[in-house]
Amino acid sequence: MNILDSGFAPSEAKIRYLDADYVVVKPGTFVRCAITNAPIPIEDLAYWSVDRQEAYADAQAAFTAYQRSIGEK
Repeated sequence: MNILDSGFAPSEAKIRYLDADYVVVKPGTFVRCAITNAPIPIEDLAYWSVDRQEAYADAQAAFTAYQRSIGEK
């Protein structure tokens, strides 16, 4: 079940991203992709950056963020 389609009022969570895990700082139903701004249901969260403390909707968004970060150096 996708919580964004469940009838509950969605709310944005605040998360601290760790290596291979994360800690929910403020409970919610989703986080936003740093690249696409799309909501990512917490249960579907699979891609994030510990260094940049941001979430990504998919592998392509994570790669785009990586490319942007190496372009900044």
